[in-house]
Amino acid sequence: MIDKVIRIFNIINAIQANPGISAADLALKCDVNIRTIYRDLEILSLIAPITNEGRGTGYRFMGRFFLYPLNFTEQEALVFSLLPSMLDKDKLPPGFDTAYDKVMGTHLKEKSRQNNLIEDIAGIIQMGTPAYRKESPSYLQPIIQAILDHSTIDTVYHTQYRNETTERKIDPYYLVPRDQRFYLIGYCHTKQSIRTFRISRFQKVEITGESFDKGDFNIRTYLKNTWSIDRGDKNITFKVRFNADVARYIKEEELFVRPRMKDQKDGSLLFEVTVNNEKEFLKWVMQYGPSAEILEPKAVRESMKEQLSEWFKMYQ
Repeated sequence: MIDKVIRIFNIINAIQANPGISAADLALKCDVNIRTIYRDLEILSLIAPITNEGRGTGYRFMGRFFLYPLNFTEQEALVFSLLPSMLDKDKLPPGFDTAYDKVMGTHLKEKSRQNNLIEDIAGIIQMGTPAYRKESPSYLQPIIQAILDHSTIDTVYHTQYRNETTERKIDPYYLVPRDQRFYLIGYCHTKQSIRTFRISRFQKVEITGESFDKGDFNIRTYLKNTWSIDRGDKNITFKVRFNADVARYIKEEELFVRPRMKDQKDGSLLFEVTVNNEKEFLKWVMQYGPSAEILEPKAVRESMKEQLSEWFKMYQ
């Protein structure tokens, strides 16, 4: 069994180094008969996109498949590292030790490079500190690492509006930037549902040895009609008129929903969008002041009138 594993590694290396190599040449390199190579290629085709375009064309990998990096998970690396202690070395073929050392060396080197890259990325991304805390340690590096490795994390999370600190086990799916903040979207084992967490509210993040599968989760479906990050439970269609002085800026906004925009003869812009969180959308509209007029829905328009009246009284 071990000699077959080593042979398949050699076949992968040979195909990568010589795209279009024939089965006969592979048999020669691996010192086996051609029927054995055909059986190995059948096994290899289950895990790698290998192709043979016809008689005499040889074998090659499709797309961007490449053995390096190995990209072992922590569990896979642990299992592979225990392999020598579980085998009878007297029965191993020559070359096993060197082949094993090369594989583990490649894994450790790639792991080191990946960690350095993640640290560099986390260092480039600058985050603010919540006003209520004197300092805010950054947990971006372990969170990014856990997302890439599909590893569950143990956390301590502070919910500000309830002033509550709880321990959470989370499967981290996506890191999402919004309004100069970062949020983590993932499966919360405590609540047994998909939740959104603000990164600055984590007080501890530790990567566990447990792995997870996102299943059929789709981030675009999850955030459909969500203006920013907080998902509401009721879709509302807004129609807003933006004056000519801000119309071009509205067109340049990088949005996560798909609005319908129509230019008017006077240079203004009619903007229509369906969102599931009224509060977030109104906060965005209000930054444009009198250059943005909410036309629909009428109930929101009336509510805006009342709010403006209160502001007027405050500043009289």
